[in-house]
Amino acid sequence: MAGIGLVLSSPVVAVAALAIWIESRGPAFYASTRIGRDGRPFRMYKLRTMVVGADRMGLAVTGGDDRRITRVGRLLRRTKLDELPQLFNVLWGEMSLVGPRPEHPDFVRLYDDRQRRVLTVRPGMTSAASVRFHDEEEQLRRGEVEADYVKRVMPAKLEIDLRYVESAGIGEDLQILGQTVLVVLRKLLPPARGRSAKRG
Repeated sequence: MAGIGLVLSSPVVAVAALAIWIESRGPAFYASTRIGRDGRPFRMYKLRTMVVGADRMGLAVTGGDDRRITRVGRLLRRTKLDELPQLFNVLWGEMSLVGPRPEHPDFVRLYDDRQRRVLTVRPGMTSAASVRFHDEEEQLRRGEVEADYVKRVMPAKLEIDLRYVESAGIGEDLQILGQTVLVVLRKLLPPARGRSAKRG
């Protein structure tokens, strides 16, 4: 499935990569270390959505108003198209299509013993937690972004991931994939205009 996905998505990735390069000269792809199954680190690939060197300029958590995000990057992040290169990670066996999203090592160090159970399965490109928090960056737009993520968002996502670990199956995976597609389509399609014209 990952191989088919790579072939089908290659035109989108190519156009996005060109747009990234035109706006912000530099590599179109970005790789960062994440923690995978059994606590093993690996390099996760994405389309670059921030200025070159952004990881040295600020926090590991990104809020919706982060100035490091480029204009093209903002669109890619909103539609989740920046995640498409992770199909390579799936092809190489480091990730799955569905599973708990892989976390940055700095945050994995904060897991308690129970939360570390999410590391017993292969991380995924999408998850029930990703669907629930599809607007995560907007939720983290104001205030202490990293503190809010650690205290509120991360524990909530881990609870959802732990339930997935306990009951994972092909049926649930297909349901999550379907929900993910709907979320992406809603972000790609323009919002319907309400009938606000006044008569008189």
